[in-house]
Amino acid sequence: MAKGMKSVFGVLLGAAGGVALALGVNGMTGQGPVSAQVPPVDNTPLVRVAPSGPLQTMSFAPIVKATAPAVVNIYTATVDRSRPSLMQQFLQRQMGAGPAQPRVQQSLGSGVIVAPNGLIITNNHVVAGADQILVALADRRQYPAKVVFADARLDLALLRVDTKGAALPAIRMGDSDRAEVGDVTIAIGNPFGVGQTVTTGIVSAVARTGIGVSDWQFFIQTDAAINPGNSGGALLDGQGRLIGINSAIYSRDGGSNGIGFAIPSKIVQVFLRAADTGKLVSGWIGIEGEPLTAESAGLAGLDRPGGLLVTGVAPGSPGAAAGIKVGDVLRSVDGKEVADGGQLRYSLATEGVGRSLSVVLMRGGQQQQVSVTLAAPPENPPRQITPIAGQTILNGVTVANLSPAYAQELGAGLPEQGVVVVQMQAASLAARLGLRPGYLIESVGGQPVRTVADVVSLSQKGAASVRFNHDGQRTECGVTGGQLICRS
Repeated sequence: MAKGMKSVFGVLLGAAGGVALALGVNGMTGQGPVSAQVPPVDNTPLVRVAPSGPLQTMSFAPIVKATAPAVVNIYTATVDRSRPSLMQQFLQRQMGAGPAQPRVQQSLGSGVIVAPNGLIITNNHVVAGADQILVALADRRQYPAKVVFADARLDLALLRVDTKGAALPAIRMGDSDRAEVGDVTIAIGNPFGVGQTVTTGIVSAVARTGIGVSDWQFFIQTDAAINPGNSGGALLDGQGRLIGINSAIYSRDGGSNGIGFAIPSKIVQVFLRAADTGKLVSGWIGIEGEPLTAESAGLAGLDRPGGLLVTGVAPGSPGAAAGIKVGDVLRSVDGKEVADGGQLRYSLATEGVGRSLSVVLMRGGQQQQVSVTLAAPPENPPRQITPIAGQTILNGVTVANLSPAYAQELGAGLPEQGVVVVQMQAASLAARLGLRPGYLIESVGGQPVRTVADVVSLSQKGAASVRFNHDGQRTECGVTGGQLICRS
């Protein structure tokens, strides 16, 4: 997570004591397809006007009255199952006390009702690992809730409450792609547990990437005050339509500094469609690239940086079939500007597999336009998840082959080929060297590796060195003369 970033999360002030047990499970909601339960997107054009005169009274009260009932408070309770330390056990024995009672961690967040029959969207980090979830409506009704679908990569979770047939007030869904910098925004949530709170501001930026909160790296930025407890709450446009789910703030002290980030409603719609299958699959075109620099822009015949320089095209991929080549510069996909990998992933994720998209690219200083049909990412080679054991520097490390499908499943902007660490023993030598899940293994025993089979083969020979890569930072470690030596 980027320095200074804080998830918008708070501390429960004591209202979740006797809530019912809620089990988080992925999959179907049990009441028909989610897409049939959530009202369609409201695409009514937004009329942008400035105040017309000093006698005009500007007020958001009508919008707040219509939308606030659809924003809820979410209280969670999680049992701390960690074992007491040896010192704590000793003190308990000395004092003649019985076994310590498990501690209950309580926290709060916000959520948005997206369907009248009890479907609620919130952040995954609000409810992840919770043993109990309680949803409190603006009219003071309370319901125990359960997680029916969640995706940590998007930081979104879908809850359901049993309304006993009562219809709940649902939010109108807006199109976040229509949001423009300077548009009015309204944020509703439960900051610090003080109760439902409304703040206003403007869209400060769109297509904000590189935040370090979600693997999908695409946010609406707003200066509407967002504080701990607002996570999962609503970011509305000037007509009261949902354009984002408030998720994070940039803060040095935990409070609002006027820089808040919301997951766009377009991603929320993708997430809701995936709830019926329990699996989120993004479109794939088989292109890898890097942001254009001033130097590479000049070589591409551009007068300024802007676009994604293609560094790899998978053979047989939709990108290859469309004629995209290494060295091309992607400028836009389906009318959306492409400046980095995060924006490209967003453009592909918000369109369904099988959809044909128009891609504008630069080649040899000339602009061209091609059509690319999105495909489901293939799992080739198979992931082959394998634990490494024996007298080797990688003892206790579990590795797997990357593929387009597995890289998408793991998230974190991983490449579509190579060997990735998926698990490791905390006490292993490799952990002491700084190796972590999500890191790429590039060489073992001084020999480059491409597959899990390569890693296994070299490890069986007692390899005493490893080179790994994390976000472009390479580290090589080895055992020499009984000492561990690492260099970057």
